[in-house]
Amino acid sequence: MYKKSLLTAVLAACLQLGAQTLGTDYKGLTNGNPISPCVFCADPTAIDYDGRLYVFGTNDHQQFIVNKKSGSNGYGNIKSLVVFSTDDMVNWTFHGTIDVGKICGSWCGQSWAPSAVWRTTSAGRDEFFIYFANGGGSVGVIKSTTSPVGPYRSPNNQAMIRHGMPGVDPCNWVFDPGAVIDPDGTGWIAFGGGDPQSTGSKLWPGNSRIAKLKPTLTAIDGSAVNMPAPYLFEASELNIIGGRFVYTYNTSWSDRNDWSSYTKRGSNPAPSSCSMCYMVTDTPLDPDSWEYRGEYVPNEGNFGMGWGNNHTHLHKFQDNYYLFYHSTVLESAMNTGASGFRSIGVNKATVNEKTQTISKMTLNKNGVTAIKNLNPYEMQQMETMATCGGVSYEDFSNISTNTSINTLGNDASRNLQVKMNAGSWTQLRKVDFGTMGAVGFMLRAKGTGTLEIRLNNKTASPAATVEFSSAGYSNYNIEVDAEKFKNVKTVYFVVTEGTNAYLDAWQFTEMQPDAVAAPTDSHTRVSDGKYRLDGTVVKGQPSRKGIIVERVNGRGRKRIVM
Repeated sequence: MYKKSLLTAVLAACLQLGAQTLGTDYKGLTNGNPISPCVFCADPTAIDYDGRLYVFGTNDHQQFIVNKKSGSNGYGNIKSLVVFSTDDMVNWTFHGTIDVGKICGSWCGQSWAPSAVWRTTSAGRDEFFIYFANGGGSVGVIKSTTSPVGPYRSPNNQAMIRHGMPGVDPCNWVFDPGAVIDPDGTGWIAFGGGDPQSTGSKLWPGNSRIAKLKPTLTAIDGSAVNMPAPYLFEASELNIIGGRFVYTYNTSWSDRNDWSSYTKRGSNPAPSSCSMCYMVTDTPLDPDSWEYRGEYVPNEGNFGMGWGNNHTHLHKFQDNYYLFYHSTVLESAMNTGASGFRSIGVNKATVNEKTQTISKMTLNKNGVTAIKNLNPYEMQQMETMATCGGVSYEDFSNISTNTSINTLGNDASRNLQVKMNAGSWTQLRKVDFGTMGAVGFMLRAKGTGTLEIRLNNKTASPAATVEFSSAGYSNYNIEVDAEKFKNVKTVYFVVTEGTNAYLDAWQFTEMQPDAVAAPTDSHTRVSDGKYRLDGTVVKGQPSRKGIIVERVNGRGRKRIVM
């Protein structure tokens, strides 16, 4: 009788656990690519600032939502940029969108292919610049004096680079800027692309340009110069490596029948169609000085799944080089019937700084490994994750009113918050609880719901559970078992029940050597406001608005009314 009752109880528990439908994981529980498991974004650029790497990209997801998650990506409705950041290369914080169209006004029709730089002025002020393609006809710039995520403003009343300016024409597509600041503090920008000019050829399309920037970094200084980039099509980018200029670009799909006529090809074979190539020089405004170095990323075909062109950004962060790029692997995994919606990925690159040599790379879903562990004893945002299920970002209109201020302490998305329904979950990797372990956990949330913390497996029994219910944001504190929360773990936050449940931030409490008691099971109402990533309060109110993040289960979605 005892055995029968025990078996019945075990079966009931298993059935209850199995009844929970978890949101679909389109990225993979161990894959590093794409960096976002649910946001379509492309044409990456990056800056590292204050120990974090900030990645910006074309907001393909805006077009995806406009298209009602179907059809092809025509890019015409993309007027914003996405922002992510990380300090460990595997867990990424989504900072929402920068509404370039709203910032720049009527002259801005689109915002594609950003390139970001920053500097500290002689007065000790940090300045951040993002250059972007205004469709295929001009290049604009926005500037922030606050942080990498804004707020941004338009320093000009029109595009920075336009047809008719010295040295620009003839250039089919005035777009895809690539900016860099050299060791002397001078800014430079490359741009251009498109099919060959009437006077050009497949080998020499004649659409590659580079120009010096004025000290403001918001206008070109003098005339742009045509660079001899063989088979150039698009995706210009600039780096300074070993004191020399390195220019990278994407080649065209044309045949390579005229390769033998290129006298400076050296021992380099003709680049494959739609591949990434690079050139090097000491004097960027001298066309004859550029040395062609060949192909560093062949056309990967979306890791064998049939995608064409690419756009890369090479970046050195924490003494390692990384190559950011885009593919359609997330779109392929979602299989919604939509096409051309891209996602940003990253792989480690091998670069010889002395010779400015970029080793040929193979892109893959594995991505990169963590360069540090995540500290659970610091305030962390719910927008930080390695992957997730049942998460979508639905509203990119940036026109909402009467919404709460987000806790990220930035103006990229004024009302960024996370809504979680039953079955939504997020994963964080390399969470280091240390040898003493955690004795308490705080969740900042509002609405009504139940959050389970699961370790190392998203379907595992909960190691801790938080129940919450309040109209406004409150801090919910519970005790946790230090024996369970020790050493390095993969952490899953799983919502098993939720009614208008918004999760904002979390933090564990570490066991102290003197065995200080953990917080009791309670919650404290906290005022709405904005906070830095470390949890400290930021005074003042941002002036712009952004998006709301919505989490849904795998069986449908519920749009947030804004």
